[in-house]
Amino acid sequence: MADPHAAEIVRFRKATKAFAGNAAVRDVDFTLRQGEVHALLGENGAGKSTLTKVLAGLYPLTSGEMLIDGKPVGFSSPADAMKHGIAMVFQETNLIPSMNVAQNIFLGEESFFNRLRGINIKAQQHLQRLNFHVEPTALVSTLGAAKKQMVEIARAVHHKARIFIFDEPTATLTPEEKQHFFALVERLKGEGASIIFISHALEEALSIADRISVLRDGALIVTDDARNLTREKIVQAMVGRQLTDTLYGDDAAKRVARRPGEKVLALENVSMGKAVRSATLSVFAGQVTGLFGLVGAGRTEMMKIAAGVLKRDFFHGGRITLRGEVVHFRVPRQAVRRGVAYITEDRKLDGLFDTMGIAQNVFLGKLAKGSNPVSVIGLGEARRQSAEWIETMKVRTIGANARVVELSGGNQQKVVIAKSLIQAPSLIIFDEPTRGVDVGAIAEIHQIIERLADAGAAVVVISSYLPEILNLSDRILVARQGRIVGEMTIDEASEEKIMYAAVH
Repeated sequence: MADPHAAEIVRFRKATKAFAGNAAVRDVDFTLRQGEVHALLGENGAGKSTLTKVLAGLYPLTSGEMLIDGKPVGFSSPADAMKHGIAMVFQETNLIPSMNVAQNIFLGEESFFNRLRGINIKAQQHLQRLNFHVEPTALVSTLGAAKKQMVEIARAVHHKARIFIFDEPTATLTPEEKQHFFALVERLKGEGASIIFISHALEEALSIADRISVLRDGALIVTDDARNLTREKIVQAMVGRQLTDTLYGDDAAKRVARRPGEKVLALENVSMGKAVRSATLSVFAGQVTGLFGLVGAGRTEMMKIAAGVLKRDFFHGGRITLRGEVVHFRVPRQAVRRGVAYITEDRKLDGLFDTMGIAQNVFLGKLAKGSNPVSVIGLGEARRQSAEWIETMKVRTIGANARVVELSGGNQQKVVIAKSLIQAPSLIIFDEPTRGVDVGAIAEIHQIIERLADAGAAVVVISSYLPEILNLSDRILVARQGRIVGEMTIDEASEEKIMYAAVH
């Protein structure tokens, strides 16, 4: 437990940050003590990221003040914040894709003469100390979301910051990697560092934090020692109401699995380099098929091949059938036209045009299907259809023309989903659909997935979170080392069985 009498290293007084006249954060009083882990919780759009981005130098305050070591400051850039020892690990990674892992870690510290071999060796030693299994010579563009997050964390630790802001750091990590991360946090805390921990995993916050603050609609609702709070108290503070305990509760085990309809998708001995090796699986209409596997198991790659995002091996690459017809998708647009939608796990890189408006992003999904190239759709109709989906997905925004970059992570995720569902697909692949999403929005996204399956669509949910797989799936597939190694119905499945298949 952190010293309750430790010096305040950060203080916000009546902090307000407004965008286009709308306050994302208003009159917030917040403190961070030296050597403590302070969890910052709230629904998407509550203001967590906005407040911490002010501390990280991305935004100036509209009103109020920020004090570091008791002195008022105002940062003009992240580099300015770094000079004061503040490092932020963003929910959406800010790495340079064309550089390798080592170059990203040491970016900004290059000597006039660089020996790439020496940088790679230093990076490898640094990553090994953190127990992060990432190849230092790998291009960032080839990494999955989990390994990108590890590189971001490694870069922040390398800069020897005294204040760390972790925004959803565990969302893509496996259970083992999470334990390594929590050990790292304890080590940083033991060395005197102060940590702001933003997460939607309430159990993690309760276990790792010394204090917890909850924001709602931009206002600070409660700050208290973690030992004085429970999950139920936090949820009530977050949403202003009681939520049923059925999101990941025992009710999932009591529900009746949907019966399989037509076989919509089949992969037969599909291979792609070392990532996918003779994978065979089937997906049926009217069901949610859960696809689980640890990082590197090849589950995302399998579905990207099915959606035309990746190409299987030219020789001995296997066969893919869609409703019994052999298909060879060379580009995603061909799959989209055949009713296949892949909703990416990396919304920032692959899911959105973040400087465009919400309505524009949503309607671009409609245009991407391109079923009738000579049709003309009026601007008014485009806005109407986009507005319907924005309302259906309950996107919290000041208006349909607001830029996506101004939205919280969870609301951005809703826009990505709307952009795919406006295409009226019959096979929908959700890749980590609730990563970085709050408890209220998780329930809404789960309801959408359930409704799609009830309406007869074939739905695939790729998730690293076992309770989510068990809660949503009618049947579960387990991937390991590029293959499907297990299949079970929801009646047969348990966390122990699924994890055993994923590991052994």
